[in-house]
Amino acid sequence: MPVAIITGASKGLGRALAAALAGRGWDLVVDARSAGPLEEAARELRAAGQGAGRGAAARVVALPGDVADAGHRAALVAAAGELGGLDLLVNNASVLGAEPLVRLADHPLDGLRAALEVNVVAPLGLIQEALPLLLMSSYLPSYEEFAVRAERAFRDGSDDNGKPYDSHPYTENARNAGSSDSSPYVGTGGAILNISSDAAVEAYPTWGGYGAAKAALDQQSAVLAAEEPGLRVWWVDPGDMRTDLYAAAVPDDDTPGRPLPETVVPGLLRLLDGAAPSGRYTAASVAATTGEVSVR
Repeated sequence: MPVAIITGASKGLGRALAAALAGRGWDLVVDARSAGPLEEAARELRAAGQGAGRGAAARVVALPGDVADAGHRAALVAAAGELGGLDLLVNNASVLGAEPLVRLADHPLDGLRAALEVNVVAPLGLIQEALPLLLMSSYLPSYEEFAVRAERAFRDGSDDNGKPYDSHPYTENARNAGSSDSSPYVGTGGAILNISSDAAVEAYPTWGGYGAAKAALDQQSAVLAAEEPGLRVWWVDPGDMRTDLYAAAVPDDDTPGRPLPETVVPGLLRLLDGAAPSGRYTAASVAATTGEVSVR
């Protein structure tokens, strides 16, 4: 079965995505800084995996720790290797740098350093550690295999979401082709999903430190996609969500109706199911589309 590492998986978007993958039969390595909430999440994930029709609970390895620690990152990748390899790496763990958020004039420099360490340096460190396993992944090895699966779904008239299925949605936009004269190709290895933010591209007052870190993550992702054409690299703005991170950022914001993280998951799964080309996406636009997913 495919294997994923998901950081920051004890709550919020990380936990919601992990539950969805466990329900599909994925084996998981998950982490968080707090052991108690992480083990609670792991029990939920094993139960979700048991309902995937495999006859046994999903294999879920829960390793509490800080992604800024190199030893912890190595342990995450080693655990994935023991499960059989690595097909998807999700860099979801994040810190704000200041709680609540403050204007740049008042932003603690140590907090900015922490945000850069966790939101930019740690993801790269984990990618470097995981790269050999990701490059060996054969979860979706070629466009030809994808086309066969897509054609089967097309004959059924819909994709997993019950929407009309485009059997070749990414042919035009397969930027990671091996060479200019090669057949359409969607990558030979695994996938990396880096969770970004609209604060990376918009100038929101008080979001400067966090936004700067996420902007750096975006650029780092873009360069990685250019350097590693055998991988799919997605950096995704999940949009507004009702999470502890947002509550810590803006504790006085009591705006009702903020979406739950679970509403973002279908868009992330669509990237995975469609073997989307490397690029920046918004979860809302991916979830809403029924044809080609456009890079932003």
